[in-house]
Amino acid sequence: MAETRRRRDEHDRRWLRDRGGGHDRTWLRNRGWVHDRGWARTRGTSDTSEVRSAVLRFLAIGVITLVAVLIPVYAWIHGQAEQRALSEAILRTHQLADFTVGPLLDRAVRAGDASAISRVNAGLKPWMADGSLVRVKIWSGDGKILYSDSADLIGDTYPLPAWSPDLLSGGREHAWLGQPIGLDTVNEAAAGELVEINVRATDAEGWPVIFEAYFDDEAVQNAQSRLMLDVLPVLVVSLVLLQLAQLLPAIGLARRIQAGQASRRRLVQHAIVASDFERRRIARELHDEVIQDLAGLSYALEAEERHGASERRALTGQARGILLRNLRTLRAITTELYPPDLERLGLNEALRRLLDHVADTGIVVHSELSPDVPSDKERIAVLYRVAREALANVVKHSRASVVDLVITGDAVTTSLSIRDNGRGFDPAAAAPGGHLGLRIMRDTVQMTEGSLSITSVVGEGTTVLVRIRRA
Repeated sequence: MAETRRRRDEHDRRWLRDRGGGHDRTWLRNRGWVHDRGWARTRGTSDTSEVRSAVLRFLAIGVITLVAVLIPVYAWIHGQAEQRALSEAILRTHQLADFTVGPLLDRAVRAGDASAISRVNAGLKPWMADGSLVRVKIWSGDGKILYSDSADLIGDTYPLPAWSPDLLSGGREHAWLGQPIGLDTVNEAAAGELVEINVRATDAEGWPVIFEAYFDDEAVQNAQSRLMLDVLPVLVVSLVLLQLAQLLPAIGLARRIQAGQASRRRLVQHAIVASDFERRRIARELHDEVIQDLAGLSYALEAEERHGASERRALTGQARGILLRNLRTLRAITTELYPPDLERLGLNEALRRLLDHVADTGIVVHSELSPDVPSDKERIAVLYRVAREALANVVKHSRASVVDLVITGDAVTTSLSIRDNGRGFDPAAAAPGGHLGLRIMRDTVQMTEGSLSITSVVGEGTTVLVRIRRA
């Protein structure tokens, strides 16, 4: 016996060290633990694709950020250019009013004398020759148009705006860009958007008047274009260079994160391999040694019960009954410990066997199994392990009377739901006694980049929901 155990232990150590040998490697491959080089190439391609996706997401965020920065910058440039053009128009209007038109505004112009108005027209002609100055009006303080290059407006009276008294008393100029509005602007409305400037001026006798000038908005557009050309290229190039400077570190970070995730998957995978191997070894030890020894002892007790002294038969029979019950328990444990051949059985049949063990404990079992389950061995193994762990928790800890297992699938995902009506627990609390079942389930699911949610309320039961993407 000792020699047999020594050889078996040596075989197990050799199996764990290099996982060589055709039979053991085939067993591992059937359970999704060892993959061929094609799988490695697929995983490498997947990792590269994930890094590429992360970099593309980084670039997309960079482009969105660039646009988000440029929009307010464009609005700022637009406003600054407009203010600059309006300031230039105000300065030009002051020059026109103070040095060209103001000295020509005498009593004759106020009286509407045609020759006096002709002199003003002649003074304005060079300013209006290039078309940038569209309209000129001169207002008295009572709202009368003393002069306009549109002769039909001269002498008309209109209500002055609310800001006019302040302007006439020396306040700041009034300037704006837009569509002319008002009864006196009928002739200007057809020109579209114009720059309207109102400044204070004085006539030849020193009386204050409002000098109103309308300029074409081309000057504003030119100023905006110049400022855009001065600022935007520098800003865009700076932001693009900043994005490129961050790109290489981002690629490196994505690769490090990907390597960490791959390492974590390998660690979890190796832990599960070792766990299944240990379950297999313990089941084999129980079957080959403990169960065989106890079976031999049961035969000896049976013989003693039949042929031994009559006064000890009752005690011998009682001992044999206890021994047989323990043997059945050990055989059930051995069956539960030994990992099933998922490739041969399929996921649904393996789940049915798990549910049969649960039903043997007296818990009512309801199940809905879908024929549309993953064909990928790794994902089948993950779903089976999660179901095994969750059902073991139901039997050991939940005190449930009913458990429902539902598995559904479509072209994209497969979902596994296990719900019981047991005592429930607080998912936020630490696992008691160092139990790692929930962490094992979560790590197992994350190995296939799936999701695991556990919903539980004390006194109302627990629901475990797993979703994994198809390969």
